[in-house]
This record gives sequence, C-alpha cells and structure tokens, in this order.
Amino acid sequence: MHTTQGTGPAPDGGYAAARLRLLQDAAPAGPARRAALARLTDDWLGALLTGAAAETGVPGAALVAVGGYGRGELSPRSDLDLLLLHDGRAAAGALAALADRLWYPVWDLGLDLDHAVRTPAEARKVGRADLKVQLGLLDARHLAGDPVLTAALRTTAYADWRESAPTRLPELHDLCRERAGRQGELQYLLEPDLKEARGGLRDATALRAVAASWLADAPRGGLETARARLLDTRDALHLVTGRATDRLALQEQDQVAHVLGMLDADVLLRQTYESARTISYATDVTWREVARVLRARSCRPVLRGLLPGRGAGRLPLAGGVVEHDGEAVLARSARPERDPVLVLRAAAAAARAGLPLAMHAIRRCGLAMAAHPLPVPWPAEAREQLVTLLGAGPHTVPVWESLEAEGIVTRLLPDWERVRCRPQRNPVHTWTVDRHLVETAVRAAALTRRVHRPDLLLIAALLHDIGKGWPGDHAVAGETIARDVAARLGLDARDATVIATLVRHHLLLTETATRRDLDDPATVAAVAEAVGTTGTLELLHALTEADALATGPAAWSTWRAGLVADLADRVAAHLAGRSRPARAVAGPTPEQERLAVVARRTGGPVLALHRLTVHAADLRTLDPAGAGPVLLLRWRVAAEYGALPQADRLRADLVRALDGSLDIPARLAERERAYARHRRAALPAPPPTVTVARGGSRAATVIEVRAQDAHGLLHRIGRALEAARVAVRSAHISTLGANAVDAFYVTDTAGAPLTAERAAAVAREVQGALE
Repeated sequence: MHTTQGTGPAPDGGYAAARLRLLQDAAPAGPARRAALARLTDDWLGALLTGAAAETGVPGAALVAVGGYGRGELSPRSDLDLLLLHDGRAAAGALAALADRLWYPVWDLGLDLDHAVRTPAEARKVGRADLKVQLGLLDARHLAGDPVLTAALRTTAYADWRESAPTRLPELHDLCRERAGRQGELQYLLEPDLKEARGGLRDATALRAVAASWLADAPRGGLETARARLLDTRDALHLVTGRATDRLALQEQDQVAHVLGMLDADVLLRQTYESARTISYATDVTWREVARVLRARSCRPVLRGLLPGRGAGRLPLAGGVVEHDGEAVLARSARPERDPVLVLRAAAAAARAGLPLAMHAIRRCGLAMAAHPLPVPWPAEAREQLVTLLGAGPHTVPVWESLEAEGIVTRLLPDWERVRCRPQRNPVHTWTVDRHLVETAVRAAALTRRVHRPDLLLIAALLHDIGKGWPGDHAVAGETIARDVAARLGLDARDATVIATLVRHHLLLTETATRRDLDDPATVAAVAEAVGTTGTLELLHALTEADALATGPAAWSTWRAGLVADLADRVAAHLAGRSRPARAVAGPTPEQERLAVVARRTGGPVLALHRLTVHAADLRTLDPAGAGPVLLLRWRVAAEYGALPQADRLRADLVRALDGSLDIPARLAERERAYARHRRAALPAPPPTVTVARGGSRAATVIEVRAQDAHGLLHRIGRALEAARVAVRSAHISTLGANAVDAFYVTDTAGAPLTAERAAAVAREVQGALE
C-alpha cells in the first residue's frame, strides 16, 4: 500500500464511501448511474489535481479523461483512462511528483488505471503513430486544470483524425475484422464477450470514430439503445462478479438477469443478441459506405465512369432492381407502394448476384409495406422469390440479416418473431434458432439437385425449428405453425401437408438411425408409417442432412450419415413393397468366426479396436464348429482425444474386468475425481431420464436413457441392467455435446420381450442407478 500525500481526499475518505453508496443503491441505474459515477470521480480527481498542483508548484497542467471515461461512462469496475497534460515548462522531478499525487490515490482504492504524462505535442505525436491512442483522444474530456491545454488537444486530435482518415479507417476496419475472427459474433455466443466480440462495445466505439471522420455515418435507428443495453449488462456483470470482466459466463447469467430485472438468462441473452445484431448491421452498412467513399476518392471522375458496376451506370438485376456501386438498389422507376413483391424480388436478386441489399432500398420497401402489405395468401411470384432467396446459398445470409435488421422478415412471416434471436443452450448448436433456420436453408440449397421438389425442401428447412418459440415439443408445435405458414405462402393443401410432415418428423431419421435397431422390421415400419411416401422420404433425408450440417460439427459425421442413408434405403424399399435382408441375421462373417475360434482356444476375450467414444454396440452368440457358445460383442468407438490406447492393454484390462480382479467402480471414481479438479464450473446438469419406448420393437423391449455424458455412464447402465436380470441384445449409443441418448434392446432370460410391468420396473432400476 502506498502512502497518499497531498490535500486531496484520503483513499478511505469521502470518495470511497460515496462510490460504494452509489454502487449499492438500486437507483439510479443504467446511463444515469454511469454518469453519476463519472461525475463523482471527476470531482474527486479534480480535487486531487488542485491540491497536488499547489503542493508541487507545477503550472500549466490539465487532467484529461480519455476512452470510456472520457465519454462520461463508468461501469462499476471500469478502469480509469487518464492523461496528465502539461505545457513543458515544469521540471521533470516536479512533474513526477505531481503524477504520483494523482496516481497513487487511485491505486490505493484498488482501481485499475491507464495513465500517461505528455505535452499536447507529444500526445499528438503518439496518436499519429498509434491508432488506439488516437481513437482514445477523440473522447478526450477536460477534468481539471488548464482548459486551454485540453481544448488544444481536442482540436488537433480531431483535425489529425479527419486528415488521416483515408489511411486510418482501413486500418481500423482491419482491426475490427481481426478481433471478430478471434472473438466470434456476440449475437450467437453462449458466453459472449460484451466488449470484444463482433457487434459489441468495441464496434460501437469504432462507429463513433467513423462518424468523427466525416466520411460516413452509421444508421442511427436503435444504435444508441443497443449500445446502452450492452453497457447496462456489463454494469450488472461487474456488480455480480465484483470483477472488471466483459465475458458473460453461463454461471452468472441468471444473476445478471435478476439485477437487470429480467425473468431469466434466456431473456437476457435474447436482448443481448438483439443489441449485438443492431450494432453488427450498423457496422456492415457503415463500412460499406466508407469503402464507397474511399473508392470514389481514389479514382478520377472519368475513370470511375469506366469501371463496370462501380460508376454512375446501373446494371439491371430484376424488375425494379439494379446494381449500383456494389449494392443492389431500387431502380429509379421502382414503385414499392404499387409492387408489394418488390422487397422479395430485390432480396432474391441481391442474394443471387452476391451483393448486399442497400439499406435505403429496404427501408423504402418497409415504408411501402406498412401501407400496402403483401396480400395473404401470397401471390405465386412472392413465393417464387422467397424460394430463390433461400436457394442462393451462402449469399442468402447477409441479405436475410439485412431484412431482419429492418423488421421486414417479421412483417412477411409474423411467426418468425418467436424464434428471432432465441438462444439455444445445447452446446452442439452453433447458432441462435433463427440463424440456424437460415443456415439450414443454405445447406439445403446445395442438396436441391437430389430432390424432386426443391421448393418444399427450402421452405421446410426455413421452418423446421419454428416451434422452438412455443412450449412443449417443438416438432409438434412446429407442425401446426408450418401448416399455417405454408397456407400463408399460398401453397395448396397437399404441399402444406408435406411441409407439416417434414417439420413434425425432421428429427426422425437421425434419432431412429442412431438409437434403434435397423434390422428390426418394426423400426423400418414405424418410420415408413410416419413418412408416408417415397417423395416425402426423399425430402426428409435431404432436410436431415441440411439440419445436422447447420447445427454444428458435432451433429454430423460420416458414421451418422451412413446410418441415416441405410435407414432411408430400408424405408424406401419398404414403401416400394420390396424387402431387404437384415444385416445381423445373415450369419457370422469369416472374421467373426475367426475371433470366436481364437476366443475359444485362448479362453479369453479378443478386442478388435478401430477407433474411443462409444457410438454403438451389439451382441451375438456364436458356436464355431460346435465347440460351445461364445459371446461376441462389437463396439464402435472413437478416441476421446489423443491417440488410441494400445490394444494389448485394453485386452488385459478387459480380462481383469471379467475375472473380477479389476475394481472398475473404484477406477472410474478415481478418474472422475482427477477430471473434477481441472473441470471448469458449469451449470447443474438436468437429471437423467429412463423410459420404455413403446412399440419400438416386436423382438425386444427398448429402454432409452437420456443423461449427461460422463465417464463410466455405460458401465453404470450395464451394471443396472445386469442387476435387473435382463439380456441386452444390442445397444445404440448417441452422444451430442454433453448429452448422451442411449437405447438398449433387452429381453428376458428366455429371449422374449419384457412385459409392460417388468419393463417399467427395469427402467426404474436404471434410473435409480444413475441418480
């Protein structure tokens, strides 16, 4: 602890107490509290400078706030960005003494401090050399001392910024893009950095700098509100954690929501995403305008006219839509008030051409739509333009986001409002619900060549998770919504039924392929009954792949794709009246026979290892050459991380497990304790559920387990099934992120399915073992 000298307030004096009272008081909050904290800090630092200047005899000095503090915004744990200006007349020793009397009281209070001591000329020189310093000087605000020094600094800072803008703005843009690539997009992250992620507070500050250059300005609609909400969230985060953090971690979101008076963390995240989306959209529009202005300045007028698509000429894209200066804009003759399909035609044309849709074009169409909305049901052209937009591939995304930012999507599809910016807390998901739907359409666009109705595939992709905005099973809720939306779009009853079926069963193929026995005729028959026709099956297969690819890397793999394709082939054969022989009943392969003979000869198990996360398991009893039965277990696994373990060691441990010399529960407990010491704190996992799948099979009873994935989970389930004295015919293991969904085909000791009462009892025993 440093000893504070001077006549200013002591560290434990009035400022510290007043600051604490202000932060503990529920009112004021938000911008009012930030401003009050800044004023309180201004007064304290001003008194410090007055006293210190009198003691040290330093003339011609000024204390200046820069950065966030310069903007008059202080969060509870914000650092103080301070610049001590002087006119160069004071001796170095006196300046150092003056600085000490300013900085040490700040440090003694435990506040973070970013400080510098410079003349205005030195500050100007450093700003010209360092972009971040120059940006901070744009927010310079006088606190105390000689105001002439501060005024001179501000004047030169703005003059230098505007003079250097043609070279500095591209540098700033590169910094923003590099940061976005490193931190991700705030509007999609489960644990976003409110400051550094794309669409966060840094981007909002960058937009202020662009405006200060006088070259371009950001669209103002909602921008300041979005920025204030992010600041409010950061304030609450500082109060909850007691730390200067910008990362909104999962374990703190409910508390932050409570401080802000919100219902829960989902409401908090949705508002955060909406704010980030507003800032991101403004950022995109602004940097496009900067590029346009700089491009115009870089070419002589005559040359600009010769550059294709970049000069005064307008290239037609569609009826009422042209390309101008790198954007899709409305033609001069366009009349959106007389052409309600124009907004969709413009969006489709922009996406197809790989161009952004100009903001003023969207806003003009939006104003026209308010007075002259698109008729319901939609005319055929409107539906066709929507399909064209969805089928444009990756170029669909920025155009759709522009429409969303201007409120067009919810005007066209009112049900979209419930999924807009809705978070998905399953870590398998990369996107919010609405972005996932658009991403699924993008993925589906690459699969349209293999289906007979690409339009229905694309519309189903856009709607498949539309029920996530409603309570209950989102597939069930989505079926009803999708049917209504299909009617709104002008589809006939038959097509609307296909769309509704696809939405209702969009998870059917994946869940069945990974959790059910495909060799059981009941499995194929159940899927065939749900799908109904080969045409719907074809669409469902493509939708399944698009949905999984749009979910995230953990949701799709060659293994999963193979299972789904196998199931689709079997169902197609069933619907066509053809039969396919089951794989498992065709008899043992030569390799299986060899393994059984080796096992019989050695008296021990043989492990054929290929990969180690368990994907599937099945059992078979073999009797090679009549020498006696051998139980063959096949496991499909993948390494959790690193290289695969040695087969000899695995084989040895398996022998010890079977003869009882290996204490598996103890080993698992030891391993779990080791992992727990290094595991990051996480939200409590939901309790496991164990159910009996009714009608899942005619040859066995299907016990389904849903639980948090954990080391030894299959061991605990297996021990419970063993204790229940049932035989496991096959196991189908599926792990998505932190969640395991495992299905076990079990029979009694005679090989028959369990009675309903016995099955329920077994499910309860497994549930108890997992709890």
